[in-house]
Amino acid sequence: MNKVVLITGGSSGIGKSIGEFLHQKGFIVYGTSRNPEKIINSIFPLLTLDVRNNESIQSAIAKVIATSGRLDILINNAGVGITGPLEEIPTQEIKNNFETNFFGPIEVMKSVLPQMRAQNSGLIINITSIAGYMGLPYRSVYSASKGALELITEALRMEVKSFGIQITNVAPGDFATNIAVGRFHAPLLKGSAYEVPYGNTLKMMNEHVDSGSNPNEMAKAIYAIIQNPNPKIHYKVGVFMQKFSIVLKRILPDKVYEKMLMNHYKL
Repeated sequence: MNKVVLITGGSSGIGKSIGEFLHQKGFIVYGTSRNPEKIINSIFPLLTLDVRNNESIQSAIAKVIATSGRLDILINNAGVGITGPLEEIPTQEIKNNFETNFFGPIEVMKSVLPQMRAQNSGLIINITSIAGYMGLPYRSVYSASKGALELITEALRMEVKSFGIQITNVAPGDFATNIAVGRFHAPLLKGSAYEVPYGNTLKMMNEHVDSGSNPNEMAKAIYAIIQNPNPKIHYKVGVFMQKFSIVLKRILPDKVYEKMLMNHYKL
């Protein structure tokens, strides 16, 4: 029996690559988008879903179950970037980021769990970020939102294991996607105390995305996790040094690691 997969944020970037790869492997794939009518080249159906709107979440999941009779895998991929000096990021933008990156995935998980419990089976894969393992300068809010999702996953995994449901995190590094376009960028304010260091860091961040890995690497990693009957709690996908930075944080004294990051960002 072909497994049924729901991917939030499945119209572009990593979500689209995962959906296309799984579709080609014979999975029944549903993607989501806030405006699916604007997407004309998807090879799998796209449902209307905004992770900030609980009604749209419930509606999309109901359509999947009504059409396919079950839901085997949820890939919580929808997310948005945000950059800027914390002092200069409007509080509403911080809240908006957490609505998409943290509270949204929680609501989607809460909405699929009753069906997965009834099936006595299911897999939830939360797409987080290597940035969620450390506080990165001028990405403080993004790091915090993704780190929070990592911890929620750890806790929920233990709560639902007895129902036959598996939950795991996959933290990507930099991938060549359009995430930089959709980010909220706090404006570079002329005369700001942060103007030069933030400007330099923002340029470096955009260069990292432009030269990032192929999103198909994430698709292959997700497929391998799905094939594993007992997935790990955490996965990291990306170039060696990005993954190794997490190891360094574990083994280095805090101030040494902080100095290493500051040197990297030339702060």
